[in-house]
Amino acid sequence: MNFTYRLTLLVIILFVFFHSAWSQVGLRCEYLKDPLGIDAAQPRLTWEMNDKRPGAQQTAFRIIVYSSTNASGNQPDVVWDTGKQPGDQQLITYSGKSLRPFTTYSWTVEVWDKEGESLGTSSVAHFETGMMAEENWQGAWIGDGQSKAVKPAPYFRKEFDAKKKIKSARAYIAVGGLYELSINGKRVGNHQLDPAYTRFDRRLLYVTHDVTEFLQEGNNALGVLLGNGWYNHQSTAVWDFHQAPWRNRPTFCLDLRIIYEDGTVETIGTGKDWKTHLSPVIFNSIYTAEHYDARLELPGWDQAGYDDAEWEDVFYRSAPSKTIVAQVMPPIRHNVRLSAKSAHKINDSTYVFDVGRNISGVSEITLAGQEGTTLRLKHGERLKENGQVDMSNIDVHYRPTDDTDPFQTDIFILSGKGKETFVPKFNYKGFQYVEVTADRPIELKKDNLSAYFMYSDVPEVGGIKSSNNTLDLLLSATNSSYLSNLFGYPTDCPQREKNGWTGDAHIAIETGLYSYDGIKVYEKWMDDHRDEQQPNGVLPSIIPTSGWGYEWGNGPDWTSTICLIPWNVFLFYGDQRILEENFEAMKKYVDHITAISEDGLTAWGLGDWVPVKSKSPVEYTSSAYYYVDAKILSKVAGLLGQVEDEVRYAALAKKIRKAINDKYLDRERGIYGSGIQTEMSVALQWDIVPDELRAKVAENLAKRVEKDGFHLDVGLLGTKAILNALSENGYADVAYKMASQETYPSWGWWIVNGATTLYENWNIDSESDISMNHIMFGEVGAWMYKALGGILPDPEQPGFKNVILSPNFVTGLDAFEVHHTGPYGEIRSAWQKEKKNRLTYKVRIPANSTASLRLPSGARLKQSDKTVLQPVLKGRTYDEYNIRSGEYDFDILLKP
Repeated sequence: MNFTYRLTLLVIILFVFFHSAWSQVGLRCEYLKDPLGIDAAQPRLTWEMNDKRPGAQQTAFRIIVYSSTNASGNQPDVVWDTGKQPGDQQLITYSGKSLRPFTTYSWTVEVWDKEGESLGTSSVAHFETGMMAEENWQGAWIGDGQSKAVKPAPYFRKEFDAKKKIKSARAYIAVGGLYELSINGKRVGNHQLDPAYTRFDRRLLYVTHDVTEFLQEGNNALGVLLGNGWYNHQSTAVWDFHQAPWRNRPTFCLDLRIIYEDGTVETIGTGKDWKTHLSPVIFNSIYTAEHYDARLELPGWDQAGYDDAEWEDVFYRSAPSKTIVAQVMPPIRHNVRLSAKSAHKINDSTYVFDVGRNISGVSEITLAGQEGTTLRLKHGERLKENGQVDMSNIDVHYRPTDDTDPFQTDIFILSGKGKETFVPKFNYKGFQYVEVTADRPIELKKDNLSAYFMYSDVPEVGGIKSSNNTLDLLLSATNSSYLSNLFGYPTDCPQREKNGWTGDAHIAIETGLYSYDGIKVYEKWMDDHRDEQQPNGVLPSIIPTSGWGYEWGNGPDWTSTICLIPWNVFLFYGDQRILEENFEAMKKYVDHITAISEDGLTAWGLGDWVPVKSKSPVEYTSSAYYYVDAKILSKVAGLLGQVEDEVRYAALAKKIRKAINDKYLDRERGIYGSGIQTEMSVALQWDIVPDELRAKVAENLAKRVEKDGFHLDVGLLGTKAILNALSENGYADVAYKMASQETYPSWGWWIVNGATTLYENWNIDSESDISMNHIMFGEVGAWMYKALGGILPDPEQPGFKNVILSPNFVTGLDAFEVHHTGPYGEIRSAWQKEKKNRLTYKVRIPANSTASLRLPSGARLKQSDKTVLQPVLKGRTYDEYNIRSGEYDFDILLKP
């Protein structure tokens, strides 16, 4: 690089810093803003084009990536300059010089519009690499040498001297279990329950923290508290996590990497010079609760100058896994603080608090009391008739061996040293009510207790607003259940199980992606899938697992996650990487089903879980998902250039479809099976119905729903299909009537009876399967975006490069507005009925994307509005028009 080029580049960079045109926004690396500690050798870079002019389009781009300093340390070092590249891509994979570990990189993007004019250069974004490879770790794995049966959590500490002025510092920590890191007496970061749960003996995650502000020149102290998490599961339940092959006393490895002002680097790692002691956390279980004895507190244990003469030496440990990779996804946090809405006094020593809504998380109590006072904080979703907490709906799978570990019940022993606060560190629960019981009389008010709603802190990217308040509350409840079940992997419920049930996750995938930017959580979870997959392709029904679930619940109706999750992420983001990473695992899974299903049908699966009253044959629903998997696999093979596989799996899909129709379709009547809702809707939803019979089958489904009083008669699998099957086949009014129903059985029945989350059973009074915070019936949220708002990804131009706008102006709803921010920016679709036969329709399509507007049968544009559109086709069920990017107000005329 010659001097003139270096000088020019430096001028450009300075200009960017101080005179950014902000023509591009939302710069992300690996879908995160300025991430720390990434391991990707070729990270993905994305941005949004900030141009609100109608028809705005990117025709070229230029990316410059440079490290903070070059080898001489005095100027930026360009590692990749794409030059001006023609194209409208806003997702680019880095392909410059090899990235170095522990290095901060800065990058900018410049884009050119459709006239070929530069819109200027973006503001500077950053990413920082982490370890990049296991051999770059310098610290050793250490533990306290105790048995896995020992209950108190261990403290670890080390003091060191920083003799020079510190420029920056990073802490890299990998843990078998959970941790809290502190430096000089201050807790580092606001993450909770780090690192995320994985199959610990196959893959472990490490977390990177910027700890510059915590360090000081001179003497410093590092402190680590370890929790059990899923690594050392001491509680006993039906899934046998206490027998996990990896189970052991928690262990960790830490590197504190300090860069001094003079450019020198020092790494403080874990080793035999650390000391350990048991902590006041006398028991912790991710499944049940946490116990804390404040009398055992060691003030100043994580500060410099503390006397640790009575502390023990640490022990070396082997790493739980050979694979240790960066945790690169939104962390779990205390996202929302909730004050107690009420406190009901049961007697002199018992109070019941209501935090106002059902959440996943923890409670926090603050009070003063006598030394040794023992509080029990029981968390539950409902109350008994006497006003106390009832846990009978959520403790059914717990198998305690004694009474020392009560379910969802924290234990807090006071020190007697004034006002004290307790909030669990290594646990979360599902609850709305907290029953606090003391072993002696106490005085409590509602201000003594609050709660934290915890979940993976995924950014919100969508929402709705309608003229039907029940509908709005239903989406709020759906989103609350989705978030309550997102803890570094998708779960079924936050109280009874906390398991990564595959069926629940694929049912809710679209609901999640419409409302939240969850790609990084799902990419991590697909890593978990590959870790758990057997050589023959079989997956367990819960992922991650300690070994349970390979023999029950894991047919294609559940574990089709291996195909459905990557495919949906691809549709929403337009990014093939998740397909590339999971293609072989998809093939192994589908090939295994094929090996045991010679005739094209399979009865392997659970079926339509928790139906209202009617249940479809398992063979029918499982074969339908087998067909979906084969069809997805063929499409993925085509995208990846695997022509032979594309043809082979297309033929397999055709065979399965024929086998289903030969056995279950009555062609003369247009009925599948016995004609119940799930049988009819699954065939329509997943394109099993022959084209010439689709209208007849859809009509029969609508008649069946009417016969059922426009109420649901489906379980988990039917829930995914029923509303979509109706809306996509000309019966959106019927679907809306069913979705907005407020009498049993319906979603609205829950809402009008006070639900703030989704339930596990349509029957509120059911004696079993009645968790009150489940996501398994959550497809209704995605349906609102798709059918009412009409925002759909286009499989031919995924990632909302082209938006399919297909709203339904249903009878009974006066107004509906929906928005979703995709890779190109915010999409809005809003309609308002003005008169009986007229409505206004407002649309926003982001720059560098387009839309296909499909008006339902009976709706037409005013002639004046057609001038901004390009007609594509006129069909029986809808008219289609192409729309350029921009904001539009249309007048829609409806048939009287």
